[in-house]
Amino acid sequence: MAVTAAQVKELREKTGAGMLDCKKALEAADGDLTKASEILREKGLAAAANKAGRVASEGIVESYIHAGGRVGVLVEVNCETDFVAKTEQFRTFVRDIAMQIAATNPKFVRREEVSQAELDKEREILRNQALNEGKPEKIVDKMVEGRLGKYYEEFCLMEQPFIKDPDKTVSVLLNEKVSAIGELITIRRFVRFELGEGLEKKVDNFVEEVMSQARL
Repeated sequence: MAVTAAQVKELREKTGAGMLDCKKALEAADGDLTKASEILREKGLAAAANKAGRVASEGIVESYIHAGGRVGVLVEVNCETDFVAKTEQFRTFVRDIAMQIAATNPKFVRREEVSQAELDKEREILRNQALNEGKPEKIVDKMVEGRLGKYYEEFCLMEQPFIKDPDKTVSVLLNEKVSAIGELITIRRFVRFELGEGLEKKVDNFVEEVMSQARL
């Protein structure tokens, strides 16, 4: 069955999980809120949401340099205690996130960071694409919102498929770590540098190169 925005909103308010995770859980549960909540708990998402009121001011800034120094990433990931920040489990997670950013080149950490101007611009592009494809005017707006989800998936880190396990998003991965470690973990910010960025150059498949370097 089709999942409504009202259902997603209700589940998000009930569990505190992300919008995309709530939508996917509702789709898997055929719109059943109770079952969808159970799905989120099984994935550790609802449990992670219960820690949202805590303060995560410790953590590390991790760097990742792609082979040959062609791509560099700095990412700040926070946790609640210095003890957890020093654990191998936390540091491995942060390294994976840095590698993810190098491979996929997101623009934002989460969809809430996308400006209204950026969204309006993207909606206009998608709307014109749909009209040029000959789609009926009455369904264009619905199509635009559906395609906007693909935009979030491509450019918002938390909604991207995790490169080591594309069956889960970075958001799901993070919440699994929150459940396993027992502390709030947040990906705060990142910067990504690419050699010759903005200059005309050969296009390379960085996902394949980064995965190869990691020997996955």
